[in-house]
Amino acid sequence: MDWAYEAGTVIRESFKKQLTIETKSNADDLVTNMDREVETFLIDKIRKHYPDHQILGEEGSGDDVQSMEGTVWIIDPIDGTMNFVHQQTNFAISIAVYHEGEGKVGLIYNVVNDEMFHAIKGNGAYMNEHRLPKLQNVELEKSIIAINATWITSNKRMDPSILIPIVDRCRGTRSYGSAAIELAFVAAGRLDAYITMRLSPWDFAAGKILIEEVGGTITNLDGEELDMLGKNSIFAGTQNLHQYILDEHLLHDKK
Repeated sequence: MDWAYEAGTVIRESFKKQLTIETKSNADDLVTNMDREVETFLIDKIRKHYPDHQILGEEGSGDDVQSMEGTVWIIDPIDGTMNFVHQQTNFAISIAVYHEGEGKVGLIYNVVNDEMFHAIKGNGAYMNEHRLPKLQNVELEKSIIAINATWITSNKRMDPSILIPIVDRCRGTRSYGSAAIELAFVAAGRLDAYITMRLSPWDFAAGKILIEEVGGTITNLDGEELDMLGKNSIFAGTQNLHQYILDEHLLHDKK
């Protein structure tokens, strides 16, 4: 948490400076000098204190992690880089620690709002010093679901007609542009579910731990366990809503 707070201070101070902005896989996949600076900062801290641990980082400064054996740190220095560049809000630092494939520590720091979501497996989840309550059952008609409009229009990854009925029936939808924040908000009960198509481990590793600590469920859109070393669709939510949407919408036509 101290490392995340320190990195957050550096990021906030960068608002006054000129960013170096580059693209990665496409014109909308942005990376800045701050992404790389924060990742290097975190990796240096981890290597100094835990030299035997592996590190999986978004910007490639970590290790070539091929297995979840031993202890693996999964970090995203700035999740929501487009928001960081364009809005200077709605981005987060995400840090997770897994041991023998099991999530042990999850931390998502919403930098601008100074909200530290954190969990140690078996000890509950917190937002700053406030313990997050267990998630309550919620009906689809009374739910708020995070989903990007991309997935309910023509796209290459999913038939939007599967998701449109969910959007029609729920109380409302939101999109924050940061998977880490959206998963943290599910854990905090600010959102009841989150659906998206293609995330990397550093996008969801910490959020998975937070959500499971408050009794929520997180899988891919087929209801299967997540691949901690690959790309995944993500479906997170309260237990009852997750099961209901799976049964009645996502898997209904596959039965």
